[in-house]
Amino acid sequence: MPARQDSSPASQTLSRGIRLLEELADARIPLTIDELAARVELHRSVAYRLLRTLEDHGLVTRDAAGAVRLGTGLAVLAAGVAADLQAEALPELTAAANDLGMTCFLVVLDHDECVTLASVEPRHAVTAVAQRPGSRHPVTRGAPGRAILAQLPPRRWPDGVDARLASEVADAAERGWARSHDEVIPTLRAVAVPLAVKGREPAAIAAVHVATDLDDAEIAARLEAAASAILEGL
Repeated sequence: MPARQDSSPASQTLSRGIRLLEELADARIPLTIDELAARVELHRSVAYRLLRTLEDHGLVTRDAAGAVRLGTGLAVLAAGVAADLQAEALPELTAAANDLGMTCFLVVLDHDECVTLASVEPRHAVTAVAQRPGSRHPVTRGAPGRAILAQLPPRRWPDGVDARLASEVADAAERGWARSHDEVIPTLRAVAVPLAVKGREPAAIAAVHVATDLDDAEIAARLEAAASAILEGL
């Protein structure tokens, strides 16, 4: 997960602790204290103290060998983020994922990035793409980004929107859905539809896959049905 290019953090200690959590999230496997310290360029003793504090709050755990992994306390925190939106989205994402046989996920706008808020893999698919909640990428990349940009006036677009991308966003806005190939993750295709929830930043529902017999318009139609159901529930 890329570090934010902001000014100096108000709390260096808090920033370091968050960086440790981000490294564990990206790794997806337990890491030793030495490995974590090296990744965030901290002395081992500093990393150890930070991890002990995170452990006290249930945000990380350590096994008998001392390897560190994310703790269940993070799930409790994450459940509170847009809880009503997640509650309405999850059943619809589950149904769409199983109907399409591909991973479906909910993306929200956070500054100039798309952040996955919830994700569901199909129940009986032979091969499914993992889309981890919390993962993020620039809004200028991928189908979800185009579906979100289509909901924003150009003055709110970030730097990096060139003429080609602006044209693709305009096309997405006109037909009501967006597509991408090989942008966020190599070899993967994605289709996304806008999810405009009153009083919130733009969001999108997307499906990601490697290969399918369905065309993009069919995928978009199923996602649009899910988006409508979510908005009705809200």
